[in-house]
Amino acid sequence: MFVQVSAAAVPRALRGVALVDSNHMPRYWAAVWLVIAGAQWAKSTQTMRLRYIENLYEHADRSFKANALDDALSDLDDARLADILESWFVSLRNQPVATRSNEDRWQTGLAFVTSVVTWLSKSADAKMRQIEARIHRLSTLYRQLHIRQGARSETVRSLPSSVVESLYQILDPESDANPFQRAHTRWRVFIAFVLMLHQGLRRGELLLLPADAIKSSYDRELGRTRYWLNVRQNEYEEVGSDSRYSKPSIKTRHSVRQIPVSDATAGLVQIYCENYRGRPSHSFMLSAQTGGPLSTESLTKIFTTISKALPADVLKELHDRTEKKSVTCHDLRHTSAVLRLHQLLERGDSMPEALQKLRTFFGWSKESDMPSRYARAVFESRLASVWNDAFDDRVALLRALPQGR
Repeated sequence: MFVQVSAAAVPRALRGVALVDSNHMPRYWAAVWLVIAGAQWAKSTQTMRLRYIENLYEHADRSFKANALDDALSDLDDARLADILESWFVSLRNQPVATRSNEDRWQTGLAFVTSVVTWLSKSADAKMRQIEARIHRLSTLYRQLHIRQGARSETVRSLPSSVVESLYQILDPESDANPFQRAHTRWRVFIAFVLMLHQGLRRGELLLLPADAIKSSYDRELGRTRYWLNVRQNEYEEVGSDSRYSKPSIKTRHSVRQIPVSDATAGLVQIYCENYRGRPSHSFMLSAQTGGPLSTESLTKIFTTISKALPADVLKELHDRTEKKSVTCHDLRHTSAVLRLHQLLERGDSMPEALQKLRTFFGWSKESDMPSRYARAVFESRLASVWNDAFDDRVALLRALPQGR
């Protein structure tokens, strides 16, 4: 069973995600693995991988006996571990719908088991040759196995221009079509929309921003003030003090970055923070109606409401072009990436140079294939012009979006 330990009575150092059995006792080796292997992972990564391991534990409990996996690991019982892994692999392989997550679940579970066996072998009072043989058997026998995957589209598409135009119209805080009633809510949603579309922020990055995330300095060479945004953990909040159930986090170390911000975006954020954010007890930029920081769940519900407010013809084009029935936070990041790459190419950058700049702006590692997928999206779309950074020039933005084939 997956639990979130966040009670005030629990020391902050012990708060976080955990696995427990049916008696609410911690899964021992899962806890050890999380401390040793997962200490540097983002909270979202810890949560995802721990849920994969939860599936392995529950399978072992159902198919063998309670705590079968922890017992087999503690005893270095390679025969029982083989039985557990093989039966779990078959159960994943036989699921009616093949997904990428099943392969990730299998690889995470296998890495968990081999890691624990490796740690135990270094301290066990047994013949090292025999233990090394167990480790070798686990790693060589099962790492060749893969869960079949369903066909997955590699194409990343930006939102159609009609969708973006409609989003601007209905999310304008002064619009009669805005689905939100309170002025504070309208401005909060509009700022979230602007930052994700124009800065390409992930949902978790957006929810971590402090109120003063946008910095400025006077550029003597240009003769004007320049603005930038620091994407990183909120330095004003102590680790473990976040009261939200699903705690946002920086995805990887490559996600920590500094990106330029237009004058218009900086001005809007200032208006929101000074007039509509309120005076909450936390430092996060986006504050919920309750006074606490805006949560992941609330942001997801916000975009559900936004999608329902889109006109029927706009929703039809969204479905026809992208096979989606609603707009999500990540769709805005996709759109931002496609348009910024097109902008760089139009300005004369070579593709390798443009992709490198894209990695820096969006926080991707050198090994990530995401920039190449966006490059394909650029060439598959008919982009009439570059995206104007002054987003209030709506015509320039819309001309940069795919207009159809």
